Amino acid sequence: MANFFEKTFKLSENKTTVRTEIIAGLTTFFAMCYIVVVNPGQMTGFSQGPEMAAIWNACFVGGILSAVIATLLMAFVAKLPFALAAGMGLNSLFFVSFILPAVIAGTNPIVNYGAGLVVILISGLIFLFLSVTGLRSKIARSLPDCLKKAIPAGIGLFIAFLGMQGSKIVQVNPYTVAALGDLTQWTIFNDFGGLVGGAAPIITAMVGFLTIAVLSKYNVKGSIAIGIIVSTILYYVTGCGTFAWNPTSLSTLFGDFANLGFSALNPTSWVAAFDGVTIGSVLSVIMVMLSFCLVDMFDTIGTLYGASAEGGMLDENGDPINMDKAMLADSVGTCVGAMTGSSTITTFVESSAGVAVGGRTGLTGLVVSACFLLCLFVSPLALLVPQVATGPALMWVGVLMMKNFADVDMKDIRSAVPAFLALVMMPLTFSISNGIGIGCIAYVIITLATGEYKKQDIIVTVIAILFALKFVLVGG
Repeated sequence: MANFFEKTFKLSENKTTVRTEIIAGLTTFFAMCYIVVVNPGQMTGFSQGPEMAAIWNACFVGGILSAVIATLLMAFVAKLPFALAAGMGLNSLFFVSFILPAVIAGTNPIVNYGAGLVVILISGLIFLFLSVTGLRSKIARSLPDCLKKAIPAGIGLFIAFLGMQGSKIVQVNPYTVAALGDLTQWTIFNDFGGLVGGAAPIITAMVGFLTIAVLSKYNVKGSIAIGIIVSTILYYVTGCGTFAWNPTSLSTLFGDFANLGFSALNPTSWVAAFDGVTIGSVLSVIMVMLSFCLVDMFDTIGTLYGASAEGGMLDENGDPINMDKAMLADSVGTCVGAMTGSSTITTFVESSAGVAVGGRTGLTGLVVSACFLLCLFVSPLALLVPQVATGPALMWVGVLMMKNFADVDMKDIRSAVPAFLALVMMPLTFSISNGIGIGCIAYVIITLATGEYKKQDIIVTVIAILFALKFVLVGG
């Protein structure tokens, strides 16, 4: 088996080992396993009712299957250590665009669910066309150097912010938007028994984070995984949560998936998508499709640049190696996701956690895929690792990725301003693509105003115009 892995993934050439790749795969999986249940929850808006329960089950199975297939494609085609799954934010957009109108109107959400999957499938086919023709990677390579360097740092801030939120260190505040979590109480639970704050989760996360930092100082292999384990143990010891094993009937899960998961292939769903009633006018459908296209494309581009920079997997031009193949795997993943009942599939920023512990090849993704597949049968096991415990890993990756910003030329305003905006707007608007879009718009305006506009800036200008239209007509 070791020889197979060596031959397939060229471990020695990439200066890694089977053990390192397995640890990296487990680290990535536990950093992103929340998506297993969060994705169907986001796609249904956590709404109640038999129809919503059926959609939830279909999304659950479809989300896992599409994550497995897409990650395997990334592993064997691009040979990169990146994992894919349903994109956060995009699943919420799916709910708002397709499911919520049915909830408000009191109609059958299953019809809207099928129509939404059709829109996702079409956007996936567009991604696939752009990837096969090489246009998608050409767009990525056209980004100015300042943004290429700022994107990894911006993503670092973004995922560190996600980690702090998941660990309850940062809380929503009605006056200051965000604030330090409440340390005056040991644990704070909502009316449904969910942990929402308190000193216990904050201490748990900080102990895990500092554990990773100290072990990394001593070059201990698997420091991130150890930090996650330490935080998980503390999570239960400090009373933040209790072990809960609640397996769902497999017959119910797979039954609902069989009935609804392939709705994108149903002619009725295609009619509903463009009937001008179910989702809205044809123009509305096109704008929603454009929104999904832009967000998925630039989320993936941003993640590839960020994770590749962290792992030293950039070519001489500062672009990710095997980017064409990575884009292909991502676009096929979106098509597979739509055809199996899930929202847009994208390359996960949490892959940086696995890269940070040494993941360099597709073997990392193979491990992630195996873990996801197990979730079909033992999903509660993955959920025993809470967000409070994975938050420290994301915070640490943020520390590692911030160093990329040091390479930005801050003396040149044409580089400094777009880079700064991309850096801060990713966490502040909760979107990688928003940060890239705003950075592009600023770059084009400053370049035009200073008379430094060149022929190679045309593609960036088109990107900026498309983002401007999206912000005005669809929103951020």
